[in-house]
Amino acid sequence: MQSFINYIKNLPFWHFITVFVAIAIIISEVLIIIQSYILHGEIHNDLLIVGFFTPAIDAFVVFFITGLMLIQLKENETKLLLSSRVFHESHDGIVITNAKNEIIDVNPAFCEISGYKHDEVIGLNPLILSSGKHSPEFYADMWQQISAHGHWKGEVWNRKKNGELYAELLTIFTLKDNTGIIINYVGVFSDITQNKKQQEKLTQLAHYDMLTGLPNRTLFSDRFHQAIAHSNRTKTQLAICFLDLDNFKPINDNFGHGIGDQLLIEVANRIKANIKEDDTVSRQGGDEFALLLGDITSYEQCKQTIEKIHHALTQPYLLDGYSHTITTSTGITLYPSDKGDIDTLIRHADQAMYQAKLVGKNRFQLFNTEQDQQNIQKHLQIKEIQQAFINNEFCLYYQPKVNMKTGVVFGTEALIRWIHPEKGLISPLQFLPIIEKTELEVLIGAWVINQALNQLNLWIQKGIKLGISVNISSYHLRSVSFFSDLEKSLARHPNVTSGSFQLEILESSELGDLNTINHIIKTCKNELGVNVALDDFGTGYSSLTHLRNLSANTIKIDRSFVRDMLDDPGDYAIIDGVIGLANSFSREVIAEGVESTEHGLMLLVMGCYKAQGFGIARPMPIDELYFWLSNYTPNKEWLAAGNKERTQKNDSS
Repeated sequence: MQSFINYIKNLPFWHFITVFVAIAIIISEVLIIIQSYILHGEIHNDLLIVGFFTPAIDAFVVFFITGLMLIQLKENETKLLLSSRVFHESHDGIVITNAKNEIIDVNPAFCEISGYKHDEVIGLNPLILSSGKHSPEFYADMWQQISAHGHWKGEVWNRKKNGELYAELLTIFTLKDNTGIIINYVGVFSDITQNKKQQEKLTQLAHYDMLTGLPNRTLFSDRFHQAIAHSNRTKTQLAICFLDLDNFKPINDNFGHGIGDQLLIEVANRIKANIKEDDTVSRQGGDEFALLLGDITSYEQCKQTIEKIHHALTQPYLLDGYSHTITTSTGITLYPSDKGDIDTLIRHADQAMYQAKLVGKNRFQLFNTEQDQQNIQKHLQIKEIQQAFINNEFCLYYQPKVNMKTGVVFGTEALIRWIHPEKGLISPLQFLPIIEKTELEVLIGAWVINQALNQLNLWIQKGIKLGISVNISSYHLRSVSFFSDLEKSLARHPNVTSGSFQLEILESSELGDLNTINHIIKTCKNELGVNVALDDFGTGYSSLTHLRNLSANTIKIDRSFVRDMLDDPGDYAIIDGVIGLANSFSREVIAEGVESTEHGLMLLVMGCYKAQGFGIARPMPIDELYFWLSNYTPNKEWLAAGNKERTQKNDSS
């Protein structure tokens, strides 16, 4: 009966008109015959003929149309039965919601997969299945796709009624009425948990050592190529280390392979605990391990890491009630001073490890046999830099920062330069790494701050409204006297607005304890009013951690990404991600390394309006900066792009 009612509701309008007209004709003919009989007491033959045949014809028409309607009704019922069978017998889970996303029906497969009964979910939101593994942004993007295209397909992790997680391949599509309004959402999904587990197991077998869980040779090779690319991009060194346990064989022989395996597992855990999260340790086989230590700025830094590992590995191992003690010999080689493929560099590190064993074990050896000469050379270089500081051979160059959208020059970055009496202009990259983590680094850093504040004071007197940012090393920032020295420097310049002074901290440097760094940053911001920027953002391995835990005002996108963004989709994606992160964390963003008009136009489209780079101006002495400012003309193409965006925003509002 309900099917018939639904069918009648969906009949075309002309069906009703035809039936109505036919019935009306029959009734009128019958009334004519009755009227004739009442008036004349008889029925004329011609009227009788018309009155007889016409209703008969009309009745036939009604019968015919009704028959067609019944045939169509039967077809519709057959289709409904078929749809019902598909819905109930499908092995894929099906859930149907109304426009408010409230569940109105589910099929048996849904109940079997999710563990919920049919009546338990009716009227509820499908979010009852949410696993919590997906971010709000994931669901927002999913619904945006559904809204834009009417459907979405992807993999989702959900949770069963009993709390068990499962993976599903989900398709969501919309059902609309004749006016185009969405009346239902339909979700169809299949359980792919076993496939995911099998895929994960295969990946584990292919890339990880089954005993220790460490990367095997295959994955180590992949990590090596990534580390080499990062080293080339950031101009830092990569340490390749080869570790071999001393006297491990007697433990295996005397206590059995089971104890030996337990010891190897503990060794792996201790090594992992003493390297950075982004470094790699791999088991190469037996009792041999290989390390990739990235972002190495000096051999001293690498040495400190290996010393920590050796100290950890020499601590006693309590296994099955017995205490065991071992030592380690390690060989080290540094890229790019030692260049080659992975096999060559591992072989060099292995050779250095062998040398360490020859001279007594329980030590480490650098493959470069000229290390002593390098140390002497570095000592002489530090002395030369120290004398240059005493002789006032350093000066500041200034690189302008502009708002590409408005054309306004809003600040400069102060960059140290060494004017050598014989060698001429020397780049900071040639001397700053040499004094890293020394007292000389702190002295020069404090000098830069005071020089920048002096310049700000002069600009105030000249009516020039520009800000200045200076680079601060993490070692200088963490020094005991940093805050008090900065406070005194600002006090000596009372006319300077602290908000026009900015500290730039290298995000790619070894920041150390983030809580300590963040406390210093917050104190400088809250008590002194200075701004803080994370420089070279995106080049560090823990960028998101730094963004979340460090209270910086500004994020500076590293020039290495900006330089190749027009040709490298990967760099473009990184910049787009950094801009999105900056917006999410309410940080300002500025791009370094803008070398052309095209770079600026692309950044404007991506939502980054502030920039510096050779496409605007190179770093220059103060006299050249004044000349540049007096002749500065904003980039017309950038202004046009900015005006176009403002016009579009005004039109949309």
